[in-house]
Amino acid sequence: MNDIFAPLDATEPLPRELLMESRRQRNVGRWELAGAMWLPTLLLILVLGGWLNLSAGPMVLAVVMSFVAFLLFALRGRRPR
Repeated sequence: MNDIFAPLDATEPLPRELLMESRRQRNVGRWELAGAMWLPTLLLILVLGGWLNLSAGPMVLAVVMSFVAFLLFALRGRRPR
């Protein structure tokens, strides 16, 4: 029987494990998207606030509201299984 089928190598991953590994690296979820969009939004709020000569109150409110919005966006997504 070993002449036809070679024994499995313990260090060589099976094809389904390779497929699962490639899927794991390819997905970009809501957490990653919200994290990537948070910094440009924060910079935009600060630049617009400085350009419009806004005080700290409205700018802090805008930063907190955008953070909560991105957090809710990330939490509403499907959970990975």
